[in-house]
Amino acid sequence: MSEYVIDDREMPRFRVNRQAMVDPDVFAKERDRIFEHSWLYLGHETELRKKNDFTTRTVAGRPLIFARDNEGNIRVWVNSCPHRGAMLCREPRGNARFLTCFYHGWSFSTAGEMVAMPGDEAYGEDFERPDLAAPPKVDSYRGFVFVSFDPDIVDLKTYLAGATEYLDLVCDQSELGMEVLSGTHEYSVKANWKLLVENSVDGYHAVSTHQRYFEMVLAARGKLDPSALGASRGIDLGNGHAVIAGEPATEDLFGRPLSEAGAQERADRYARFRELYGDGWVERMQGTRNMVIFPNLIVIDLVMGVVIRKIDPVTPDYLEVSAWELAPPDEGDELRKQRLDNFLTFWGPGGLASPDDVEALETCQVGYGGRKELGWSDISRGMNGSVNSSTDEFQMRTWWRRWNELITGEQLPPEEQAPLDGVFVAPRRSPDHAESAV
Repeated sequence: MSEYVIDDREMPRFRVNRQAMVDPDVFAKERDRIFEHSWLYLGHETELRKKNDFTTRTVAGRPLIFARDNEGNIRVWVNSCPHRGAMLCREPRGNARFLTCFYHGWSFSTAGEMVAMPGDEAYGEDFERPDLAAPPKVDSYRGFVFVSFDPDIVDLKTYLAGATEYLDLVCDQSELGMEVLSGTHEYSVKANWKLLVENSVDGYHAVSTHQRYFEMVLAARGKLDPSALGASRGIDLGNGHAVIAGEPATEDLFGRPLSEAGAQERADRYARFRELYGDGWVERMQGTRNMVIFPNLIVIDLVMGVVIRKIDPVTPDYLEVSAWELAPPDEGDELRKQRLDNFLTFWGPGGLASPDDVEALETCQVGYGGRKELGWSDISRGMNGSVNSSTDEFQMRTWWRRWNELITGEQLPPEEQAPLDGVFVAPRRSPDHAESAV
């Protein structure tokens, strides 16, 4: 039996040992057994709009350069000069034909090839001029670029498993492909990284934690009718990935109301998508989804915007977050303006949701100081039924079982759930999109 997870199907009860949130040894095991052997999100292709664009990222503790070379190909390099290790790119983003180390002047193309070495003659004719180093695996799906440091890992699409279907529901919202809007929301939380994973797929906390947001919505709309919400389900997508998927509401509930012009444009867009993909797929598209792609990528399609959230563990009690908004590049100015307003009001750094979540997670981490007296967190909600909803914790348990398997070797059986039906299984009529070539 795992020392970190109790999965009692008879009671039923699911508990997680709070030691997993504070122990440096657990954190070291996560780095070695999870982050060294998973596909990890790096960035979106649309962040690199021009040849020789680059941005810098940290993935699994490694500094990386995410670039588009002079031929327009996506490239990923370790952000370290092969000479003495200095970072090649110290700026967060830019455009440059050559990546030159400021320390000794070694220079490389965005394709990773060495182009200049000051005092080259001092090395001799047979000296092997090094190129830049790359992660063993780089691949993408629908513009989402991932890396893995495990050369023997399964291919990306196999790893993503059922998550590909929900990425398709996001990416099909534009015939041109979705784009990441300029600007990055970067923040930190004094809490364990797994708490933000849980929070991102937790519908149970919404009303109590985000009361101010719902008060704003009520003031803006004059009413707030929960009965307009459709059904929702937590769904196991395989390999530790999970999603809360919601049916479309019978009327808009969240955010400030769209203008007449904005509402009409949105309706026209969905009418076009029905022609392309069929009614059932578009009905699913009009619903909501909070998805975690194991271990640390969150994609949330809710409140007039799609959030891409990359969670980076730094220490057992400190994490950093990078978040972006994904949007259709072909929507009109009016709808884009209202999308941004609603998105920032909820998700932004001064919004009515993200700061609440940070506060909640940091109080949890403080509370773990009493773990000798209260040693276990409970994640049992919904275990007593076969049809869960967004306020249950099925999706968190799905993630934790995969975590537990990788950390301890113990493989716990999945929970039995009633088969999905209706809008949750409506197929996409048109052929699948091909993945982007990296």
